[in-house]
Parts: sequence; structure tokens; C-alpha cells
Amino acid sequence: MDLYFYRTYGKGGDQDGYGYQADYPPQEEDAASDVTEGHDEEDQMYEGEYQGIPHPDEVKAAQRAARFSQPSQTLSELEELSEQYEDIMEDCGHGKFQWTLFVVLGLALMADGVECFVVAFVLPSAEKDLCLSNAEKGMLGLMVFLSMMVGAFLWGGLADKVGRRRCLVVALAINCIFAFLSSFAQGYGFFLFFRLLSGIGIGGTVPIVYSYFSEFLQMDKRGEHLSWLCMFWMIGGIYASFTAWGIIPRYGWGFSMGTEFQFHSWRVFVLVAALPAIASLVGLTFMPESPRFLLENAKHDEAWMILKQVHDTNWRAKGQPEKVFTVTHIKAPKTAEDEFIEIQSATGTPVQRWAVRSLTLCKLVLRNVASLLSAELRFATLFMAIIWFCMAFSYYGLSVWFPDMIKHLQYEEYVSKVKVFHKERVVNFHFNFSLENQIHKEGEYIQDEFISIEMKSVKFEDSLFENCRFEDIKSTDTVFENCTIRSTVFRNTDLGEEKFINCKMENTSFEHNKTGCHLDTVEENDDLIYLVSFLGSLAVLPGNIISALFMEKIGRVKIIGGSMLISAGCTFFLFLSFSQSAIIALQCLFCGVSVAAWNGIEVVTVELYPASKRATAFGVLNALCKLAAVLGSSIFASFVGVSKAVPILLSFAALVCGGLVALKLPDTREKILQ
Repeated sequence: MDLYFYRTYGKGGDQDGYGYQADYPPQEEDAASDVTEGHDEEDQMYEGEYQGIPHPDEVKAAQRAARFSQPSQTLSELEELSEQYEDIMEDCGHGKFQWTLFVVLGLALMADGVECFVVAFVLPSAEKDLCLSNAEKGMLGLMVFLSMMVGAFLWGGLADKVGRRRCLVVALAINCIFAFLSSFAQGYGFFLFFRLLSGIGIGGTVPIVYSYFSEFLQMDKRGEHLSWLCMFWMIGGIYASFTAWGIIPRYGWGFSMGTEFQFHSWRVFVLVAALPAIASLVGLTFMPESPRFLLENAKHDEAWMILKQVHDTNWRAKGQPEKVFTVTHIKAPKTAEDEFIEIQSATGTPVQRWAVRSLTLCKLVLRNVASLLSAELRFATLFMAIIWFCMAFSYYGLSVWFPDMIKHLQYEEYVSKVKVFHKERVVNFHFNFSLENQIHKEGEYIQDEFISIEMKSVKFEDSLFENCRFEDIKSTDTVFENCTIRSTVFRNTDLGEEKFINCKMENTSFEHNKTGCHLDTVEENDDLIYLVSFLGSLAVLPGNIISALFMEKIGRVKIIGGSMLISAGCTFFLFLSFSQSAIIALQCLFCGVSVAAWNGIEVVTVELYPASKRATAFGVLNALCKLAAVLGSSIFASFVGVSKAVPILLSFAALVCGGLVALKLPDTREKILQ
């Protein structure tokens, strides 16, 4: 295999291995670019020269010279490629290309943030539309994170073997297709199946996006701009909350085709939630593959063309189109990735050839996963696994606990206002007003009419109904317990058998009762829940900005450890959460502080692993994160209304553990991306 070389920087001509060419290749006078024709070189004099300020190019030259000033240090081919690639990215600069890619990948990350909120927002309406039991609702919420866990592991591993861009395109396409289909699913089984596949698709975005974007960044820009990229996850939460708030309560935003096909407003929201993924998918069609991935897989010419595209795009946008991409050759290491078994077109059937390639690919992915526990990566993987798990367990656990506690406080307040009627006797009365939050004990209702009313949270205990008529009734949480019902007619109501507990029926008839589930015309979604999610996402903004600005100055390790320990301290304020407003304020505080830890964790994960294992490691750790999210949300939710101390102490212990382990991580600020 031919090796490509880089020209030497500075004095001394060509060096062994590779070098760097500082100035552009000498040109004949009559071969000058049209762009530079008539340009006075004296105008190009660096204005800081008279002040003794070194030119930025001289600073870069000194940094490069320092990296090669230790001849006794023997570099492997991969290390040489890393050094050279960093030099190339410095020359390409940071500009229009990176900002364009930033937006495209940010939209993919935004889609991941939206996915975490979709099911939670649609459940209050979908449970009526799809006739969901409590167990089915729990399974639907659980499947979101489990499917994203599978997607993170699957696409992260494939991205290191097939390509970052290709895997991200396929993953987003799967998400878009099945999110679209889920909005039209009329049954629970199909809806669950489509959301499962949608989650597997979107689960690949986080590990691929960070690996992909980091390979277009130079060392001094990496921490800051990866942190800015994290902001799109917050924007996804804001987008989901805002659109759900604006769409789901609008029950007129839908249509129906008979009784078999219903398309209510929550289904419109499911479609709108897929827009960020669609936008990112369209943008990716104009983006190239990661050149670093191509170099790792010995695709030198393709990598060179992409690097030239990055260079030319940036310098043209800066008004310096005359700058020439001076890289003539790129050194690439020998690779053993020819393990993909190719079968001659005349050998076997297409299915057999596909099966062999797929099997080989699976083996390579699993081998790459196993290599994360090799001697040189074992401790890094262990430490990062502990940090990811502890952070996700606390963050997602409290993210569920906050809104559930608000609902619990609302319920307690609602119950405290219940009206109790004892031994009332009502004869020949026409109920034409709604009944809500009432308990009727040992009452007698003789020849009464309940027509065109709504019953919400109403309970009749040990009561007698005789010669009564119930017609056009809509009920929510309404039951009849130990009642005697004689000569009574129920017509066009949703009072089914399950609403009558230990009741004695005598000469009672049910005519044209409503069957199945029906979406109430009243608003089933509390606006406060949307507001809580919106404010929680918005509160992340200050922490995101601060962590991005100080990621390079303070360092990743101090930001992760400090943020997790401060977040642990914040959890003790949760003992003071006696009101809804206090819980909302504490949620905003916790989210605002903890986001800095998330940013640092994602940056360090990118920097600790070599290019051939970067997406795989990120995928494995992100899958572990989703598993921790499932455990945290399930455990914390089970203690709502039971004990406040257990969730607080669990989150405190996890955050302290993760923060202390984070302080043991190496500082990767000055580390060239391997």
C-alpha cells in the first residue's frame, strides 16, 4: 500500500515520516491567481508586527515545532496521522463549513431531545384514544428509552465500521418513517411497534453526532464548540414543550373517518415533532463523510478531497479565496480492515453474499466493543461508565420525579376540596349541571333525571337509585359502589360495568352505551405540565453558555466534577419542596447546574477514545445512560407520595459518586484527537 507524505514545515527540508509545508508552492509570476492580481503585498503586513505581537501563523508554527521537538519519542503510524490531521484542521480553519455542519448535526441532536418528550406529552390524550391501561402506558414510556438504548449501541458500533454520515442518514430516515406511521396507528400494538422502531433510529444520533462533529474541529476549538452543540438538546425540549402546549389541547385540529379512523390533535403533534429529524436528514445530503474516518479506512483520495472542500469553503467565506490548500500527501496507517469478506459476483447468490458481509460486520463491531476493555482503555471505560450511569440515574430520575410531585400536590389539593353529601334525599329533580369532586353517601334518588351532564371524580356509596334516567353522560373517575339501582335507564352513556362495584341491579337497562375509548372534549392535559418542561429546558441555557465559554479555560474534568458535586448539594433543597412553585424553581436550578456536567461528559467521551473506537464507545456509554434512565425514572416514580427522602438521598449519593470519579479522569484539553 502506498504511503502519502506531508511536506516539511520550516527549516531542514524533508523529515522522516511526514512534515508540513508552511508557505504556498512557488509560482511563476505569470501564473499568479486572478484574485491576487494587482494586489499590493505591503497591504498584507500584519498590523501587530510593530507591537511585537507574533502572527497567528507563527504561533501555530511554534506549536507544531514543539510537537516534533522530541526526536527520542517514537510515534506509531496512528499517532503520526493524528498529529498531521490536527495540523491540517488548523490550516483549514474554523468557519462556514463547521457552522453549517453545526446546524445540521444540531437539528439531529434536537430530534433526540424531542423524542424523550413525545410519549410523555401525548399519553394523557392517547390513553383515551387508544384505550390504554396503566400497564400499557407504563410499557409505552419504558419502550422509549429501551429502544433508544438499542439504537445507541447499534448505530454507535456501525458508525466506526460503515461511516458516520451514512449511519446517521439511515438512523434519521428510520426515525422519520416510523414516527410518521405512528401518528396514524389506530391501535396500541401498532403504535408501540412504530415508536419502538422510531426510538431505535433516533437512538443513534447522540453517539454519531458528537463523533462526527469532533473530527472537523481543531484542538483549541473542540471543547467549546462541542459544548455549543449540546445546546440543541435543550432547544429540542423547548420545541417539544412549546408545540405540545400549542397543539395537543386544540381538539379541533383533527379529523375522523367514521368510527374506525380517528386523527386527533395529539397525532398532529407527533408529526410536528418529527420535523427536526427531517430537516437534519435533508441537510446531511449536502454534507460529506468524516475525512478522519476515511483515513482510518485507507480512503486517502476521498479524505483529501473533503479536507480541500473544508479549507476552500472556510477561506472563501472569510474573503481570502487566494489561499491554497497546500497539503499534497496525507500519511495513512496500514489497516487491517480488509477483513470484510468479498465474494466474487459469480460466487453464491446475492443473499449469501449479503449474509457473509453482514456476519463479518457484526463480528467486527463486537470485536470493537470488546476492545473497550483492553489494557489501554480499561480504566477509561470503567470511569466513564460510572460517571454516565450516576449522572443519568439522578438526572432522569429527578426529571420524572419533579412533574410527578407536582401532579401529586395538585391531587392532594384537589382531594382536600372534595364535597361530601351524606344521606341526602332527592326526588323528581332534573340534574342539568355537571358534578365534580363529590362523594355521595347513603343517598336516595327517586325519579330523578341526569341528562347531558359531565361527572368528574364523583363517587356514590351505599346509595339508592329508583326510577331514574341517565342520558348523554360523560364521566371521568366516576364510580357507583355498593349501590342499589332499580327500574333505571342508562342511555348513551359511558358508564360501563366497570363503573359499578358490588352494585345490585333490579330491572335496569343500558341502551346505546358508548363502547371503547373516547377523547373528552375537555382539556385532559394540564398546562402546568407543559410549563414545567418548558422552564426546565429553558433553565439549561445559562449553564450551557457558561460551560461552553469555560470548557477550555477551566478544563473538562473540573467542570464535570464540580457540576456533579454542586448538583448533589442542590438536591438537599428538595426537602423544602412543599409547593408547586418551589418544585419548579428547584427543577430549574438542578437542570441549570447539571447541564455543565453533561457537556463535559460528552466532550471527554469524544476525546478519550481513538477514531476507530470513538462512536462505539460513545454508543455503549449512551446505551448505559438510557438503562440508568429507565432504572432512575422507575425507582423515583415509585416513591412519589410515599417518601421524599429516598429519591433525594439516592440522587445525592449517585451524583457524589460520579463527581468524585470524574476528578480522577485525565485532562484532555491539550490532547490531540486520536
